[in-house]
Amino acid sequence: MVNMYVDGEWRTDAYESTDDGEFDRDPTAFRDAVGTERFPAEAGRYHLYVSRACPWAHGAAMVRSLLGLEGEISMDIVDPYRDERGWQFTPEKDDCTPDTVNGVDYLGETYLAADPDYTGRVTVPVLWDTERDTIVNNESIEIMRQLSTAFEGNGVDLYPEGLRDDTDEVVDAIYDPINNGVYRAGFAGTQAAYEAAVEELFDALDHWDGVLADQRYIVGERLTLADLRMFATLVRFDQVYHTHFKCNKRLISQYDNLWPYVCDIYQTPGVAQTVNMAHITEHYYTTHTDINPTAFVAVGPDLDFEAPHDRDALPGEPPAKLRATA
Repeated sequence: MVNMYVDGEWRTDAYESTDDGEFDRDPTAFRDAVGTERFPAEAGRYHLYVSRACPWAHGAAMVRSLLGLEGEISMDIVDPYRDERGWQFTPEKDDCTPDTVNGVDYLGETYLAADPDYTGRVTVPVLWDTERDTIVNNESIEIMRQLSTAFEGNGVDLYPEGLRDDTDEVVDAIYDPINNGVYRAGFAGTQAAYEAAVEELFDALDHWDGVLADQRYIVGERLTLADLRMFATLVRFDQVYHTHFKCNKRLISQYDNLWPYVCDIYQTPGVAQTVNMAHITEHYYTTHTDINPTAFVAVGPDLDFEAPHDRDALPGEPPAKLRATA
């Protein structure tokens, strides 16, 4: 079951799997875009709500950091523990903030401010317009694209025009088997659905491990949004998905190319500060009590994302603005 709003009323008895046990992720509801007439790109106007635990929000936070948009787009961070009322603001906890824009206690209140009759889940990331007092968008990849194209920032281009079709193709290719695949395994309602998700997941991981044997990034020689999407899942894999979601055929740290790739992305200036492994482990192990009834938090494994990776021997390199600070 999942907690969500139905016609503006909070419900705790909605389901998120199909009759055959497949995990069914609801579509996001707010799909406007920064850079349009209604939502022009203006520094200081937009605000980002994220969770350090959530891989979908992580992508948006990485774009903001890599593009140096901290001075143009403000950001608040919710508590990693999501209780029955959803994402909450607990500024007394490490690396959490209050809601500095709307002053609410729960993120769901911003959804109702945008639409009092809202039906759907309360998810992160959320891109909020402080001028119109509404949600612009809550679809992670669309927020990543909008931040990459509507704001110049420091000049880093994670969505270059000549590679947009290729980037979108890879983003689509990794979404179902990998990004969402770990959730399809973890929240499967039947053994058959779980096994199918795990099989597709590791087939995809094996494929991309092979691709990364010959190129530094998954679209080729350029760091793109597709890499950030892949990284957000892989950086959580050994710590959480391998055990908590039972994606345990293999660790990412056992792959010849995927593990060095994770270390390479992590060591790209602007990425490491967006990774909070304490938030990640607390969220999954304490929030999903239907999967982990004791809410005990796993203590391992010990991962060294700063390990040498030798990926710079392959064709491709980080954007010049990022190399200059490395």
